[in-house]
Amino acid sequence: MAITLYALDGCPYCETVHDALSANDVEYETVWVEALHSERNEVKRVSGQRAVPVLVDDDHGVTMAESDNILQYVERTLA
Repeated sequence: MAITLYALDGCPYCETVHDALSANDVEYETVWVEALHSERNEVKRVSGQRAVPVLVDDDHGVTMAESDNILQYVERTLA
């Protein structure tokens, strides 16, 4: 799958991104991360930081954080 979303269960920003991807019929895989920042090593490896959500689009070579940026990207590129 080309789109991967790193998310934390119960995170409202992550839920907003999930909703946008689903509403635009974007197929994606979710990687659920640990609640403790210190345990989010995979997120740090792909994005350089431990905050979520993080979207990785392998087809376009894009990795981004911040839900507002991700929402704009979904609307402009993936919708």
